[in-house]
Amino acid sequence: MIPVSGRFVSNIVAELVRFLAGHPLNGGPGIVAVSGGADSVALLRGLVQTGNANLVVVHVNHLLRGDESDADADFVQNLAASQGIECVMHVVDVAALGGNLEATARKVRYQIFAELAEHRVACWIATGHTADDQAETVLHRLIRGTGIQGLRGIAPARDRIVRPILRATRQNVLEYLETLGQPYRTDSTNADVAFTRNRIRAELLPLLKSFNSEIVASLGRLAEQAEELYADLDAETIALLATVEYPRNGPMVVLNRAKLAALSPSKIRCIFRRIWQREAWPMHAMTYRHWQRIASFQPGDYPDGVHVQVAGEVVRIRVR
Repeated sequence: MIPVSGRFVSNIVAELVRFLAGHPLNGGPGIVAVSGGADSVALLRGLVQTGNANLVVVHVNHLLRGDESDADADFVQNLAASQGIECVMHVVDVAALGGNLEATARKVRYQIFAELAEHRVACWIATGHTADDQAETVLHRLIRGTGIQGLRGIAPARDRIVRPILRATRQNVLEYLETLGQPYRTDSTNADVAFTRNRIRAELLPLLKSFNSEIVASLGRLAEQAEELYADLDAETIALLATVEYPRNGPMVVLNRAKLAALSPSKIRCIFRRIWQREAWPMHAMTYRHWQRIASFQPGDYPDGVHVQVAGEVVRIRVR
C-alpha cells in the first residue's frame, strides 16, 4: 500500500491509491500536465501526497487569453516551486496555427507531452481528467453520433498517458483543494456556452442530474463497459483482418471481397475501421454513412484522399 502522509485522506487521495495499485508509475520521472485549473492542481498535490516525488510539471501557454494565460503560467510555476518540483514551460501561439482552436490546442499539448517524456525518459504522463470530464465526453460523442468505440470516452491509461483521478468527481476535487487550502485558476472561456462541451457542462449535465443524480457515475460505467466490449471486438477484428487481407505490395491495402462479404456488416465495418487506424488515415470526417458505404463495397473517394477500388473479388484501398 502506498503511504499517505497526514491524517486526512480525501476521495482524491483514495482514488490515487486505488489507481496506483493497478497502474504502478514506475521508472524514471513522471510528467504531470498542469494547466492551473482545479483538476490538474488536485492531481499534482495528490501525487505528491501519495509519495510520488520524482515528478516534472509541464505547462503549455496557448496564448489564447492574454494576461489570463500569462497569470496561469505564473501560478503553475509558483505551485511547482512550492512543492519542490521542476516545472517546464512551453509557449505556443495556437491561434496562428489555424484550424479548430480546441482540437489544435489539444494536439499541440500532447505533442509537447510526448516530446518531453522522450527527452526525460519518462514512463508516464499524467493528466487531470475526472469523472465529470468522462461524462461530458461520452455525451459529446453521443450528440455528434458515435458507436461503441466512441462510447469508451477517455481511457484511464493508454500508451504512456494515464488519468489517475478519472473516477473522482469534480466535487471530490474541489473538496480536496478546500481541505488543503489550495487555490487554483479558473479558465474564463469555460463559461462560454457557444462551445458545445461547455454547454453540455453548464446545461445538459445539470438537466440529466435532475433525472438521475448519479448520471456522472452511470456514464462512467457505460464508458468502462464499452472499453471492455471494444477490446474484445478489436481482438476479433485483428484476427479476421489477417484472414481477408492479401500480403502488402506497396502502400495499397488489398482485401479479398468474397471473404469479407461472408461476414456480418458490423464485422466488415470493424475491419475497415481497424485498417484506417493501422494506416493512420484521418477518421474525424468519416461518418456512419461512409462506413456503411465502404462496408457495402462502394468504390470511389472517401474523406481525406482515401480512394476505394472494387474489381472482381478484390477491394483495393489507397490514399491518392
